[in-house]
Amino acid sequence: MTNHIVLFEPRIHFNTGNIARTAAATNSVLHLIKPLGFEVDDKHLKRAGLDYWEKVDIRYHESLTDFMVALEKNKLYLITKFAEYIYSEVDYAQPLLDGIDQYFLFGREDTGLPEEFMRKNAEKCIRIPMNDEHVRSLNLSNCAALVIYEALRQQSFIGLESVHKYEKDKLK
Repeated sequence: MTNHIVLFEPRIHFNTGNIARTAAATNSVLHLIKPLGFEVDDKHLKRAGLDYWEKVDIRYHESLTDFMVALEKNKLYLITKFAEYIYSEVDYAQPLLDGIDQYFLFGREDTGLPEEFMRKNAEKCIRIPMNDEHVRSLNLSNCAALVIYEALRQQSFIGLESVHKYEKDKLK
């Protein structure tokens, strides 16, 4: 099945562009929950990864409620610094083997995910370890890359090239 990266009301076009590039590189579906803090045809998106836009399966949702309806019975993870479970301790291989899609939901850059929504889904919350005394949060595009690549590592990087032959290989 498929891994999905979901952004709740993203505000920063550079982050979304970088995450779109990660989605293209990992064959992940990218979901954007509105409202967005930018226009998708924004000229700044091109510098942040819009050249990959047509290579990404992007799905838009009008609201968090609309997204949850579309989710159906697939596996959902909420990535938040408030979680008690570490993202690398979750088994991402078994759901895929069972034919279940996995959705990794990331909050807004400025406010994260809605508190009431997180409280209702506390068992789905996972955290990336960090020193909370030094920083408030990690960059959204870095978080998306960390989590999706951990899932893919556990899934033996299915569908990805572990080695590629380049015409002008710098190591040959």
